[in-house]
Amino acid sequence: MPEISAIWVIYAAIALAAILFAEGIFLLFTSRNDERETLNRRMRLQSQKLSQEQVLIQLRKERGLEGSSAFMPSEILRKLRAQSGMTMPLPRFASITTLISAGAGFAIYWFGPGLLPGLIGFLFLTVVLPVQTLRFLRKRRHSRFGLQLPEALELITRSLKAGHPVPVAIAMVSREMPDPIGSEFGMVADEVTYGSDLVSALNAMFHRVGHEDLPLFVTAVSIQSSTGGNLREILDGLSATIRERGKLRRKVRAISTEGRLSAYILTAVPALFAAAITLFTPSFYGEVLDESLTWFLIGGALTLLAIGNAIMFKMATFKY
Repeated sequence: MPEISAIWVIYAAIALAAILFAEGIFLLFTSRNDERETLNRRMRLQSQKLSQEQVLIQLRKERGLEGSSAFMPSEILRKLRAQSGMTMPLPRFASITTLISAGAGFAIYWFGPGLLPGLIGFLFLTVVLPVQTLRFLRKRRHSRFGLQLPEALELITRSLKAGHPVPVAIAMVSREMPDPIGSEFGMVADEVTYGSDLVSALNAMFHRVGHEDLPLFVTAVSIQSSTGGNLREILDGLSATIRERGKLRRKVRAISTEGRLSAYILTAVPALFAAAITLFTPSFYGEVLDESLTWFLIGGALTLLAIGNAIMFKMATFKY
């Protein structure tokens, strides 16, 4: 029998330890994700021994639906903040975005042509950064909501087939599904419990969420409440319609991927070339950085680059 070298035994032990370590990390994060998905924000608040009314007030307060705030003086910004689903307190959010804007403005002042461009950059980012952050959060939340909505409608349909009324079926969605749709339907159920009619609560959810597929569901329930009809068949067809619309959106996005990638590449290439030249040949740009004309040319190039990206993204965006 050939003798096994000790070094191979060590290698095998190291490989086995690495596999076990990777599996342990995977199971750890998988269990955390499963636990996170079994609860939505509303159920977590209920687990803190809060009453149903206190949970509703807290959810509305977190979304900026209670009272007004000096940090969001515009109705458009308040609506954008509510639809983004952000629960961070507004003073903290404003402080973070302002600090980031101040850091960028200081970097422009320190490495750039002077104080005025840095001040302009700071003021520009102070206005643009919060809005773009909220728009990004809203888009991501709408994507998740759109994927969950057909499943929620199917759950409501099964509950109606079991003989439950519509408010009970909506409350079941709030108990069975994670955020964002779980807490949103839970707020509808709580508002109905405390005196609001179902159609008004659903309209409030649409204004709170802003997803383009929600009016179909709200209209179906509104028509059934006023004129009657078989809501189960309507929701069955509506679920299939929303699911097909989601497939169409994903197909269009896949087809238009080439245009977006072209915009990303054409944006990255000049920046990478400039960084490489600055790293390997600092004197190439260093000798002309003190000239004011250099910064005007850089500003013009960035402006043309932004216009080109806007045109390419417009060409790669389709209405469906």
